[in-house]
Amino acid sequence: MTALPPPQWVLGLNNTSSSKPKSSSIPDPPGFTATLSTKQRSQSKNAPQTAVRKPPTTEETDTLKLKKAWEIAIAPAKQLPMNAIGMYMTGSTLQIFSIFMVFTLFKTPLTAIATLGRTFAPYTTPGTATRLLPAKFVFVLMNLLMLGLGLWKVNQMGLLPTTRSDWLAWETDRTWAGRAVPREWL
Repeated sequence: MTALPPPQWVLGLNNTSSSKPKSSSIPDPPGFTATLSTKQRSQSKNAPQTAVRKPPTTEETDTLKLKKAWEIAIAPAKQLPMNAIGMYMTGSTLQIFSIFMVFTLFKTPLTAIATLGRTFAPYTTPGTATRLLPAKFVFVLMNLLMLGLGLWKVNQMGLLPTTRSDWLAWETDRTWAGRAVPREWL
Protein backbone atom coordinates (compact mmCIF):
# COMPACT_ATOMS: atom_id res chain seq x y z
CA MET A 1 0.00 0.00 0.00
CA THR A 2 1.51 3.29 -1.07
CA ALA A 3 1.01 6.51 0.81
CA LEU A 4 -0.86 9.20 -1.03
CA PRO A 5 0.87 12.55 -1.43
CA PRO A 6 -0.53 15.28 0.83
CA PRO A 7 -3.11 17.62 -0.70
CA GLN A 8 -2.02 20.94 -2.16
CA TRP A 9 -3.43 22.97 0.71
CA VAL A 10 -1.23 21.07 3.19
CA LEU A 11 1.80 21.83 1.09
CA GLY A 12 0.75 25.49 0.99
CA LEU A 13 0.52 25.59 4.79
CA ASN A 14 3.96 24.09 5.20
CA ASN A 15 5.53 26.42 2.64
CA THR A 16 7.39 29.17 4.51
CA SER A 17 8.23 31.26 1.48
CA SER A 18 6.58 34.65 1.39
CA SER A 19 3.51 34.93 -0.82
CA LYS A 20 4.51 38.51 -1.57
CA PRO A 21 6.30 38.91 -4.90
CA LYS A 22 9.92 39.96 -4.66
CA SER A 23 9.48 42.99 -6.92
CA SER A 24 6.53 44.52 -5.07
CA SER A 25 6.85 48.22 -4.42
CA ILE A 26 4.13 48.23 -1.76
CA PRO A 27 5.67 48.22 1.73
CA ASP A 28 4.35 46.05 4.52
CA PRO A 29 1.94 47.76 6.93
CA PRO A 30 3.34 49.04 10.23
CA GLY A 31 3.71 46.30 12.80
CA PHE A 32 3.67 43.48 10.22
CA THR A 33 6.53 41.05 10.52
CA ALA A 34 6.83 38.54 7.71
CA THR A 35 8.64 35.27 8.18
CA LEU A 36 12.12 35.78 6.82
CA SER A 37 14.43 33.25 5.29
CA THR A 38 17.93 32.87 6.72
CA LYS A 39 19.34 34.90 3.84
CA GLN A 40 16.87 37.71 4.46
CA ARG A 41 17.60 37.62 8.20
CA SER A 42 21.32 38.03 7.63
CA GLN A 43 20.67 40.93 5.27
CA SER A 44 18.31 42.61 7.74
CA LYS A 45 20.92 42.38 10.52
CA ASN A 46 23.40 44.29 8.37
CA ALA A 47 20.82 46.91 7.35
CA PRO A 48 20.26 49.95 9.60
CA GLN A 49 17.41 49.51 12.07
CA THR A 50 14.23 51.52 11.69
CA ALA A 51 13.18 53.99 14.36
CA VAL A 52 11.77 52.36 17.48
CA ARG A 53 8.47 53.74 18.71
CA LYS A 54 8.92 55.75 21.88
CA PRO A 55 6.80 54.76 24.89
CA PRO A 56 3.83 57.02 25.63
CA THR A 57 4.15 59.66 28.31
CA THR A 58 2.13 59.44 31.51
CA GLU A 59 -0.07 62.28 30.29
CA GLU A 60 -0.90 60.39 27.11
CA THR A 61 -1.57 57.24 29.09
CA ASP A 62 -3.85 59.12 31.49
CA THR A 63 -5.76 60.61 28.56
CA LEU A 64 -6.28 57.16 27.04
CA LYS A 65 -7.39 55.79 30.40
CA LEU A 66 -9.91 58.62 30.77
CA LYS A 67 -11.32 57.93 27.31
CA LYS A 68 -11.74 54.26 28.15
CA ALA A 69 -13.36 55.14 31.48
CA TRP A 70 -15.90 57.34 29.69
CA GLU A 71 -16.66 54.48 27.30
CA ILE A 72 -17.40 52.27 30.28
CA ALA A 73 -19.48 55.01 31.94
CA ILE A 74 -21.73 55.38 28.89
CA ALA A 75 -22.07 51.63 28.22
CA PRO A 76 -25.28 51.20 30.31
CA ALA A 77 -26.93 53.95 28.24
CA LYS A 78 -26.27 51.88 25.13
CA GLN A 79 -28.11 48.95 26.72
CA LEU A 80 -31.09 51.06 27.76
CA PRO A 81 -32.98 51.10 24.40
CA MET A 82 -32.47 47.37 23.91
CA ASN A 83 -33.76 46.61 27.41
CA ALA A 84 -36.72 48.99 26.96
CA ILE A 85 -37.77 47.21 23.78
CA GLY A 86 -37.32 43.86 25.49
CA MET A 87 -39.46 44.95 28.43
CA TYR A 88 -42.16 46.24 26.09
CA MET A 89 -42.17 43.01 24.08
CA THR A 90 -42.52 40.74 27.13
CA GLY A 91 -45.94 42.18 27.92
CA SER A 92 -47.48 42.97 31.28
CA THR A 93 -48.56 39.48 32.32
CA LEU A 94 -46.74 37.35 34.85
CA GLN A 95 -44.78 34.79 32.88
CA ILE A 96 -41.46 33.15 33.57
CA PHE A 97 -39.75 35.01 30.72
CA SER A 98 -40.91 38.45 31.87
CA ILE A 99 -39.99 37.63 35.48
CA PHE A 100 -36.46 36.63 34.44
CA MET A 101 -36.13 39.77 32.31
CA VAL A 102 -37.16 41.96 35.24
CA PHE A 103 -34.82 40.05 37.57
CA THR A 104 -31.85 40.70 35.30
CA LEU A 105 -32.94 44.30 34.84
CA PHE A 106 -32.62 44.78 38.61
CA LYS A 107 -29.58 42.56 39.17
CA THR A 108 -27.30 44.01 36.50
CA PRO A 109 -27.38 47.69 37.60
CA LEU A 110 -27.19 46.83 41.29
CA THR A 111 -24.11 44.66 40.82
CA ALA A 112 -22.57 47.31 38.54
CA ILE A 113 -23.05 50.00 41.18
CA ALA A 114 -21.78 47.68 43.93
CA THR A 115 -18.58 46.96 41.97
CA LEU A 116 -17.97 50.57 40.94
CA GLY A 117 -14.50 50.71 42.46
CA ARG A 118 -13.42 47.47 40.82
CA THR A 119 -14.82 48.59 37.47
CA PHE A 120 -12.79 51.80 37.37
CA ALA A 121 -9.70 50.46 39.20
CA PRO A 122 -7.65 49.81 36.02
CA TYR A 123 -8.09 53.47 35.02
CA THR A 124 -7.29 55.03 38.38
CA THR A 125 -3.87 56.63 38.64
CA PRO A 126 -2.69 59.60 40.70
CA GLY A 127 -3.23 61.76 37.61
CA THR A 128 -6.74 60.50 36.85
CA ALA A 129 -8.21 59.96 40.32
CA THR A 130 -10.12 63.26 40.47
CA ARG A 131 -10.87 63.39 36.75
CA LEU A 132 -12.65 60.00 36.97
CA LEU A 133 -15.34 61.31 39.33
CA PRO A 134 -17.64 62.66 36.56
CA ALA A 135 -17.34 59.37 34.67
CA LYS A 136 -18.22 57.43 37.83
CA PHE A 137 -21.20 59.73 38.43
CA VAL A 138 -22.46 59.18 34.88
CA PHE A 139 -21.98 55.42 35.29
CA VAL A 140 -24.10 55.41 38.46
CA LEU A 141 -26.72 57.65 36.81
CA MET A 142 -27.04 55.36 33.79
CA ASN A 143 -27.43 52.35 36.05
CA LEU A 144 -30.11 54.19 38.03
CA LEU A 145 -31.93 54.77 34.75
CA MET A 146 -31.82 51.01 34.19
CA LEU A 147 -33.32 50.52 37.66
CA GLY A 148 -36.01 53.05 36.77
CA LEU A 149 -36.83 51.00 33.69
CA GLY A 150 -37.14 47.95 35.93
CA LEU A 151 -39.49 49.82 38.27
CA TRP A 152 -41.61 50.89 35.30
CA LYS A 153 -41.86 47.28 34.15
CA VAL A 154 -42.79 46.02 37.62
CA ASN A 155 -45.49 48.71 37.78
CA GLN A 156 -46.79 47.67 34.34
CA MET A 157 -47.00 44.09 35.57
CA GLY A 158 -49.10 45.26 38.52
CA LEU A 159 -46.58 44.20 41.15
CA LEU A 160 -46.03 47.62 42.75
CA PRO A 161 -48.58 48.58 45.42
CA THR A 162 -49.63 51.95 44.00
CA THR A 163 -53.40 51.91 44.46
CA ARG A 164 -55.52 52.06 47.63
CA SER A 165 -56.83 48.56 47.06
CA ASP A 166 -53.28 47.22 47.42
CA TRP A 167 -53.25 48.35 51.04
CA LEU A 168 -56.62 46.96 52.19
CA ALA A 169 -55.00 44.70 54.76
CA TRP A 170 -53.93 47.79 56.72
CA GLU A 171 -57.23 49.64 56.39
CA THR A 172 -59.42 49.76 59.50
CA ASP A 173 -63.14 49.13 59.40
CA ARG A 174 -65.28 52.20 59.58
CA THR A 175 -67.33 52.64 62.76
CA TRP A 176 -70.77 54.01 62.14
CA ALA A 177 -72.21 56.66 64.40
CA GLY A 178 -75.74 55.64 63.48
CA ARG A 179 -77.68 53.77 60.88
CA ALA A 180 -80.53 54.98 58.82
CA VAL A 181 -83.07 52.27 58.11
CA PRO A 182 -86.65 52.47 56.95
CA ARG A 183 -89.38 52.26 59.69
CA GLU A 184 -90.76 49.10 58.20
CA TRP A 185 -87.59 47.24 59.12
CA LEU A 186 -87.81 48.10 62.80
